[in-house]
Amino acid sequence: MSESPTEHFEHMEHAEHVAHEGDPFMLTVAMTIAILAVIAATVGSLESVETAATITSKNESVLFQNKASDQWAFFQAKSIKKNLYEIATIQSPDKADQFSAGAKKNDEESREIQKKAQELEKQVDERGEESERHEQRHHVLTLAVTFLHVSIAIATVSIITKGARWPWYAAIVLGIAGVLTTAKAYF
Repeated sequence: MSESPTEHFEHMEHAEHVAHEGDPFMLTVAMTIAILAVIAATVGSLESVETAATITSKNESVLFQNKASDQWAFFQAKSIKKNLYEIATIQSPDKADQFSAGAKKNDEESREIQKKAQELEKQVDERGEESERHEQRHHVLTLAVTFLHVSIAIATVSIITKGARWPWYAAIVLGIAGVLTTAKAYF
């Protein structure tokens, strides 16, 4: 979410001005706004972390996929070479032992290459699943930070209306919804 890095300070500054008025309810609203702003900044940071983790996991998945593709190509080359040695054994019986040894060597090497390619494919799948988890968290945290930002704006309505309580109550409910949604992202 792109927002000004000083936005939360602005909310706290407005809350500070209200605190100087001396009205206990307005002081409570101001403190609520300050607390919500800190929570929103924290959740926004978590959202950014999840976004970065999503990108990193996707990149790692692509890297492992490239490595696996290389291994499969190498495996195919070894298989072709083994088959050529087998054909050569039939074509040149006088060198059958030499060609059979080459076929055996390529067969053994291709099995190792195949195993490595399969391990890399597992890494591709693991990184893909990891990326999906981070992306899902990112989406949930986006919703959470939205709840928190809206709660701050609604709490400000209490200040603008010089003490109307319903906006403050609504802000508290939305703030709690934001915190619970944040928790849901990780549980």
